[in-house]
Amino acid sequence: MRNDLPNLPRRAFLVAGAAAGGGLLLGVVLDGASHPAMAATARTFEPNAFVLIGADGLVTITMPYIEMGQGTYTSIPMLVAEELEVGLDQVRVRHAGADDKLYGNPLLGLQITGGSTSMRAAWLPMRQAGAAARMMLVQAAASQWKVSPSECQARNGEVVHRPSGRRLKYGALAAQAAALPVPAPADVKLKEADFVLIGKPGKRLDTPLKVNGSAKYGIDAMVPGMKFAALAQSPAFGGSLKSVDERKALAVKGVRQVVKLDDCLAVIADHTGAARKGLAALEIVWDDGPNARVDSAALSTALARASEGPAAKVRQEGEPAKAGGKRIAAMYEQPYLIHAAMEPLNCTVHVKDGSCELWLGTQVMTLSRAAAAKAAGLEPDQVTVHNHYLGGGFGRRLEVDMVTRAVQIARHVKGPVKVTWSREEDTQHDIYRGGFYDRIEARVDGEGMPLAWSHRITGPSTIKRFFPTGYVNGFDEEVVEGAMHPPYVFPSMLVEYVNHEPPVPTGFWRGVGPAHNLFVVESFIDELAAAAGKDPVAYRSALVKDNPRALAVLRLAADKAGWGKPLPEGQGRGVSLQHVFGTYLALVTDVAVSKEGEVAVKRVVAAVDTGVAINPDTIRAQLESGINFGISAALWGKATVAGGRIQQSNFHDVRVLRINEAPAIETHIVASREAPGGIGEPGTAALFPSLANAVFAATGKRVRTLPIGPEQLQEA
Repeated sequence: MRNDLPNLPRRAFLVAGAAAGGGLLLGVVLDGASHPAMAATARTFEPNAFVLIGADGLVTITMPYIEMGQGTYTSIPMLVAEELEVGLDQVRVRHAGADDKLYGNPLLGLQITGGSTSMRAAWLPMRQAGAAARMMLVQAAASQWKVSPSECQARNGEVVHRPSGRRLKYGALAAQAAALPVPAPADVKLKEADFVLIGKPGKRLDTPLKVNGSAKYGIDAMVPGMKFAALAQSPAFGGSLKSVDERKALAVKGVRQVVKLDDCLAVIADHTGAARKGLAALEIVWDDGPNARVDSAALSTALARASEGPAAKVRQEGEPAKAGGKRIAAMYEQPYLIHAAMEPLNCTVHVKDGSCELWLGTQVMTLSRAAAAKAAGLEPDQVTVHNHYLGGGFGRRLEVDMVTRAVQIARHVKGPVKVTWSREEDTQHDIYRGGFYDRIEARVDGEGMPLAWSHRITGPSTIKRFFPTGYVNGFDEEVVEGAMHPPYVFPSMLVEYVNHEPPVPTGFWRGVGPAHNLFVVESFIDELAAAAGKDPVAYRSALVKDNPRALAVLRLAADKAGWGKPLPEGQGRGVSLQHVFGTYLALVTDVAVSKEGEVAVKRVVAAVDTGVAINPDTIRAQLESGINFGISAALWGKATVAGGRIQQSNFHDVRVLRINEAPAIETHIVASREAPGGIGEPGTAALFPSLANAVFAATGKRVRTLPIGPEQLQEA
């Protein structure tokens, strides 16, 4: 697998393909035909935007999604290779260019990697791509042999004529296949169950590059003649630059210039060291602006007050307000959270007359292109985006503020410039997971089972800003996912949402809506079980008795975790159940709580039904990643505000789980033939309530505010 992964935008892609292969390179035409005028000179065969088969027989897949550690650069090629009848060792991948039409995520409507949608979106199109290529290669071989295609079989990168044993490798058939019409999607025959690769552990194609250091991330981008920029932005939300003395910075060897913007300064130098040294030498005075007195206490008070106001009705079944039974109610509050990806923000930009080039890692190629075009005063087709591997995203690289800022700086610099955020700038100018405040109550019968369920969610909506058309009737489905359709059935149910937008910039964070909603839903289900004097697993089992997939993962996780077996004093075991991102997941978490209130997660057992398990190794890795990510946030995650600015700045006060603190994690995958669900985010969402419920089991203290700190537990 190549480590430079050339980016081929649509127009350049056609030209480069024709030049490199000497003939036809086709776009997305699964339901169309090739170009007959060019077919005669074709030396490569590309039946759609994703699959290229060269004369050497190698299969190159243009990746419509990005790789940020989640394994798409292996699992998606597995889909193509399965239907194409080649091994993963015959596959190469390359980054796609920015093009919504060619590479748009069909679930989200544009070119985007996020929301645990990649495998769900790729499941059919990528298999159709491989299958269409296979059918055309078989047809080409049959025509050459003058036999029926039904007598031929594709296998291991070649076509075999079964009666005679004759064989032709794909490379020898590529040019002839390129001249054939592409099958319509309705005519493409997919495998049903006889999978060779799907469902088996597949070795990641990007691992060797990441082990030997040759994988290229955005921060590794190198462009001839480029300069390096270090920046400082207004520390307060909405603040501006008041004055600056740049003389000492310009005296630093290697510093070339200081770029001044309304709310930002950048020092441009021959190398990063000089840029950082020059930035430190600047004497800056900031105007903190309208948010100078905003602090965490004020944000929390405003959120709680907003929860009492008018709400949008998300879902209503019956009339919970008129239900009888005993009332049980609670309020839950969750903090702002920092992304803290390992690779800090960066963007290399070259603005020239009439064009702009970007080198970065982004989850949103076309939105990055549009942001660059706007900042540079260009049209989108005048901007070229070169994508790279991402050193962590977690939703942060769904934003394009770093692109806008880098282009604003680059417009003042002659030649290309790499703009790199320090860890402090990255932390204190994040687009944070918003704070949420939930009011929830139930009416229960004499057995403690719910007669009515009411849940009011208050917090910001990222979709309202990010995809305004998705914000309808006062809410969007992302912000209420996990609450709108829990796996449980209640006789009467009301879910409401109150939109509250704070002065702190907020956006997507791993787990998105379910990450905050499931903490509330699954913690409160546990509260109801405790109030009824019933076992939490038995209580949930009764509520999902008519939901076989939910019941199966719940029972499997409980069984594998040894649910009901006694634990030593000071230890507890908690459970959560969810159906989000198309995936059923049950988590059982074991914790130990010290007398000082310190929580240690000892063991986590996951049972998951995510439909067809394309690559079981990736499923396990993603659940382990999501669970550990969630532990960090559940125990320590909290962005605090004082003076209109974030107080945390680096990993000394943004604590994350260390390897010696990580629990043993067991993952049990339920065999399924359902379409794949998402797996990148469910582990994080499920962890919060299972951990909080385990703490309750260990201490008797119900946690309704995150993070779970010693100050909450010492009194217990």
